[in-house]
Amino acid sequence: MLNFENSPKKATNLSLNIGLLEAARQLGLNLSQTVNTLLADEVKRRYWAKWNEDNRDAISAYNDRIAKHGLPLTQYRRWGQSLGDGRTER
Repeated sequence: MLNFENSPKKATNLSLNIGLLEAARQLGLNLSQTVNTLLADEVKRRYWAKWNEDNRDAISAYNDRIAKHGLPLTQYRRWGQSLGDGRTER
């Protein structure tokens, strides 16, 4: 969904703090790669934060249903002693 790995690159102008830019160059940072990585992380973070906000009501309704009725098909599980909700007694 949010995969930017194979996207083409485009030249872009950025305004950066001069001191920060000089320090980054002295450290041998690849500015394009660093900014690209950090920007991709921020875009993904904000995308999922917005997705969670947009779907908050549906997520809450689902969690309420699970709390009330338990997980679907729990009775057919064959592994472990748990009923899927942390309880060990039926």
